[in-house]
Amino acid sequence: MCHTDESRPPAPPETTSAVAEAGALRLTSADGAGFLAYQAVPETPTGAGVVLLPDVRGAHEFYRDLARRFASTGVAALVMDYYGRIAADDVRDADFDGFAHVSKLDRERAQDDVVAAVDHLVSGAMGPVTSAFTVGFCVGGAMSWAQSALQPRLAGVVGFYGRPAECRELIDRMTRPLLVLAAGADVLTTVEDNRAFEIELSEAGVPHEFRLYPDAPHSFFDGALPDQADNAADAWARVLAFLRATAG
Repeated sequence: MCHTDESRPPAPPETTSAVAEAGALRLTSADGAGFLAYQAVPETPTGAGVVLLPDVRGAHEFYRDLARRFASTGVAALVMDYYGRIAADDVRDADFDGFAHVSKLDRERAQDDVVAAVDHLVSGAMGPVTSAFTVGFCVGGAMSWAQSALQPRLAGVVGFYGRPAECRELIDRMTRPLLVLAAGADVLTTVEDNRAFEIELSEAGVPHEFRLYPDAPHSFFDGALPDQADNAADAWARVLAFLRATAG
């Protein structure tokens, strides 16, 4: 369901920058806990920056590659990992059991880690970032949408195939614009629940864009799935357009 070692981020519609720097680092959360991160810095920055919130496997290679893809569009990208307090080490290869770890995740502490990641993104350490966003996938999708209520510093939030139930209680507090990219053939979330989420956002007056891909499975944003190439290309275009339109 989530991205495997065979998954590859699809190519963005255009590249406008070389990647000036890319590599792993560790960040420190409010309680002093350290956690794994990976940053990709564009040589020609646009001023936009994203914190990538991965699926249940954490900061594995798919998201590191995706960070470099974002940097090639001029967008600074920082991948954060959820498991600094849980996992024995920082290895996130095929043997890492993300589902076992995510069941132990302390969401309050994970939110502290998101704050630390946003701190790093906007600190200037990755170059000039004047508009910050979160972009999440699976468990990170709902976590990203939740930042609309929790992170006023953000210009907007993007979520791919998240579960609305994991952030629904925050809808009345959401203020930052959302981009919701939902999979119509998702085994984890029904079409009805995705459409209900869109209605609830509208009724609450939350600024948002909603796109449901009718034939798309969970984790459709994958260059290793040729039958999802059109959906992935459309999603890329929507994300980059959202970053441009929503930038502060």
